[in-house]
Amino acid sequence: MTDRPLTFMAVHAHPDDEATGTGGVLARYAAEGIRTVLVTCTDGACGDGPGGVKPGLPGHDPAAVARMRREELRASCDVLKVSDLETLDYADSGMMGWPSNDTPNSFWKTPVEVGAARLAELMRAYRPDVVVTYDENGFYGHPDHIQAHRITMAALELTDLSPKVYWTTAPRSMMGRFGEIMREFHEDMPEPDPAEAAAMAEIGLPDDEITTWVDTTAFSGQKFDALAAHASQGENIFFLRMGKERFGELMGVETFVRVDDGRVAGEREDDLFAGLR
Repeated sequence: MTDRPLTFMAVHAHPDDEATGTGGVLARYAAEGIRTVLVTCTDGACGDGPGGVKPGLPGHDPAAVARMRREELRASCDVLKVSDLETLDYADSGMMGWPSNDTPNSFWKTPVEVGAARLAELMRAYRPDVVVTYDENGFYGHPDHIQAHRITMAALELTDLSPKVYWTTAPRSMMGRFGEIMREFHEDMPEPDPAEAAAMAEIGLPDDEITTWVDTTAFSGQKFDALAAHASQGENIFFLRMGKERFGELMGVETFVRVDDGRVAGEREDDLFAGLR
């Protein structure tokens, strides 16, 4: 053992991803005295602009959006008590197939070895005990999420570190209810297209394949407030429409898959730092 504090590193694609997928664990582990490091890979410039103006439409200024989202990211980190924020500032690639995938300095276009080398430097500096990012499909196929996965796994190979590594996920039991929950807050919401419903049903994992279920109920208020800090993207953050109380009831557990799983078969973890303290 050393005097170095236990360190948690989350590698995310955009401003607001840190709150959606890991807001609970970031807040919980900060409260437990663990150093929390957030790496945000892109500038978020393909998000909504002031007034909800969408990318590519008149009035959408990517540079201004990026500046606004950087401030929102800092506010979110303040809410979650993140110890250290690192931004790689690659250009937001937008959704798969958008022209922005191929713009200069887009994260999607950046060679994996280039992004991995930068991230490896941060890993060597912070020496994380636990690293969290997305799975190979970026959870739902977003190019920047996929790229964040790729550079994280490649960066680990470039270091002499051996942290516990996790990918974010969601239980299929919850995803199956997601449409019902959305209609609870949107009574006029139409029934989903069958193809969309089928795609939604494939997101996440069967419950018995999820290795780690972390109770973050006590920190759900912070997670909600961190999401709310990304006010410019409020139209896209469905969870804010629940209100804080309902959000806390539904969003009190965050789930992960442990990579290079060292558990006893069938054992379920309830702490990303299990075995480290």
